[in-house]
Amino acid sequence: MTSMKTLDFADISQGDNLPELVIPVTVALITGGAIATRDYFPGHHDKDAAQALGSPHVFMNILTTNALVQRFVERWAGPQARFLDLKIKLGVPNYPGDTMTLKGAVSETDPANGRVTVTLAGKNSMGTHVSGSVSLILPQRAA
Repeated sequence: MTSMKTLDFADISQGDNLPELVIPVTVALITGGAIATRDYFPGHHDKDAAQALGSPHVFMNILTTNALVQRFVERWAGPQARFLDLKIKLGVPNYPGDTMTLKGAVSETDPANGRVTVTLAGKNSMGTHVSGSVSLILPQRAA
């Protein structure tokens, strides 16, 4: 469930776990993400072309993965959180028919500016699809 409330920096602590996000990986998600990001590489929308490349099916592009990571963190932080940077590394592919589960935790906090860093990983049945970190600013209540 998505909250419309933005977390306040005072309400989080280093080590806090984010609620996990389970994402069914479908052909529609993969192809729609590729088209939305103008990535027309055939491996992202044409099963025959993907198989000719040695892949069992179409596979998710990095921009779709990036958007899912942002969704995961924003769902926790709220709409007024300000993203500073998002650093991800891809691992195993995401194929249709699988499920990716994103998990993360607050790994750093800086009360001087409300900065929070979340370390995360998204895993499917083959292993880690994505790992990385997101840094953002959360609002702070006036003292």
